[in-house]
Amino acid sequence: MKVAAVPEPLLSVRNLVKNFPVRGGLLGREVATVHAVNDVSFDLARGETLGLVGESGCGKSTIGRCLLRLIEPTSGEVRFEGQNMDALDRESLRRLCRDMQIIFQDPYASLDPRMTVGAIVGEALIIHKLTRTPVEYRDRIVELLETVGLNADHLRRYPHEFSGGQRQRIGIARALAVSPKLIVCDEPVSALDVSIQAQVINLLEDLQRKFDLAYVFIAHDLSVVEHISDRVAVMYLGRIVEVASARELYATPRHPYTEALLSAVPIPEPGLKRARIRLAGEVPNPIRPPPGCHFHPRCPKAFARCKTESPQFKPLGNGHWAACHLNDVPAAKA
Repeated sequence: MKVAAVPEPLLSVRNLVKNFPVRGGLLGREVATVHAVNDVSFDLARGETLGLVGESGCGKSTIGRCLLRLIEPTSGEVRFEGQNMDALDRESLRRLCRDMQIIFQDPYASLDPRMTVGAIVGEALIIHKLTRTPVEYRDRIVELLETVGLNADHLRRYPHEFSGGQRQRIGIARALAVSPKLIVCDEPVSALDVSIQAQVINLLEDLQRKFDLAYVFIAHDLSVVEHISDRVAVMYLGRIVEVASARELYATPRHPYTEALLSAVPIPEPGLKRARIRLAGEVPNPIRPPPGCHFHPRCPKAFARCKTESPQFKPLGNGHWAACHLNDVPAAKA
């Protein structure tokens, strides 16, 4: 009997670390280090959506930018279709980045106000030489605009003439221009009205089915992440503390931080409410993270071991992973 081969992940991240130096004094010497991303690992399959959630400042957007090499990671390995991105020369990396695009959070700041919509969407076509004639160039721009629900006559207009939702559609069309395989969605709906958010999410889902796209979907709104994600990774202070399928994570969270985040998500049924878990204190300073489990100063279930020993990221079965001493039964009974 032959065993089916496990398909190679589209994206593989291992032990990713990103530190930012803090400089001070007259000579601008490094006086401290911000540990923005600390030993993060995950895989992403073709056509899959991985939701990346957590409070502001936990390192979500930093991971997205490291994946695309908008900023260089301090250490760790990122492989795309089996290729180690650290080992590629500049030209090879440039070609590979065609397959990896980003949709930015703020549709008002991410579009150049001096460029027409046609120029914004078509810029990548020129850079990567994807069209051969002016007619082919224009037709491709019109096709991209219509794909995201805009009209052909919009290509001559400027960003200030559009609403926030329309601007985000322009950003999506720009990301699609080079026919990518992976798109990092960096909180793409957080700056939009609630009535527009659902439209953009539905558009992203339609595009994923049509083009077999993989998404790293960064957000702090767990209700949005639940709707679009296949799997969800929860981050706290630069680390992933829990990963599971969206259905399992929302049904049976195995980390106290995840439980606290989910307690704030409203249930769309009249009369039903979750017991709200209110965390004490503030998120610790990433320059001086607490010893042991970074979450223990705010955790309502913390015990002595949490203050001294960092929990391992362990498999709990059915693709569910978590880093919490409570999942160690002997420790929980101690």
